Amino acid sequence: MYTRFEDTQEAVINPWDIVKRRADCPKVAVTCFAHNLIAYAIEKYQVQVYDYLHTTNGDKPIYVCKIESHRIALFMSGTGASAAVNEYEELFALGIESIVVFGTCGVLDSSIKDCAILLPTLAYRDEGTSFHYAQASQTIAVNVNTHTQMKQFFQTHAIAYREAKIWTTDGFYRETRNKVERMKAAGYTCVDMECSALAALAQFRRKRIAQFFYTADNLDQKQWDKRSLGNAENIEVKKNIVDIAMQLSLQLASE
Repeated sequence: MYTRFEDTQEAVINPWDIVKRRADCPKVAVTCFAHNLIAYAIEKYQVQVYDYLHTTNGDKPIYVCKIESHRIALFMSGTGASAAVNEYEELFALGIESIVVFGTCGVLDSSIKDCAILLPTLAYRDEGTSFHYAQASQTIAVNVNTHTQMKQFFQTHAIAYREAKIWTTDGFYRETRNKVERMKAAGYTCVDMECSALAALAQFRRKRIAQFFYTADNLDQKQWDKRSLGNAENIEVKKNIVDIAMQLSLQLASE
């Protein structure tokens, strides 16, 4: 793999070559990966279609709602580091400055309950995208520009959470038992597919990406346990997590 990092902001193809900046663009966006949670937010927050991300898979709507005095954008993220980073690049080009992103993660510690909220602080870079945005290293700090605000928000609203080191991988179906045990031994308690790459993007573009997780499947036992990994399971709890993300976006919008 080509791992020589180039720190120039200009590439041959740039997101601002594809997406034109809009002066009326909201500064803060909320996103997740589950279509049914986006549908819930669309209905509850009375959104309107603002724009589209144009992809070969079809046009993906960007919505806008007004909460209190703030306009907040809403969209559904693509799954995996490369897909998510490319979309966020275009959102930043459009004019968004901060993104609140939440999604599921698998747990490597069976004591962590289903749908628990985790605040990642460090990510293991077992994906390729981040190496195009940051110097090669084994790990990368997460939520560098939002960690204090997120902790304060969770504590102020009496939202139970725990900090975590996360393993980010491209290989969902290559999370072998040996890898799981190695990551557990190194102090990692959860696994996802985007976190380290999004942290690198935020660092490179000097934007804010506030990441948190709600736990799903359990890898910390002999037989994999899906728990609430499917979209329909524990839906009322997950809807509440949508509302938490929307409220967190207001705090970032107020700063």
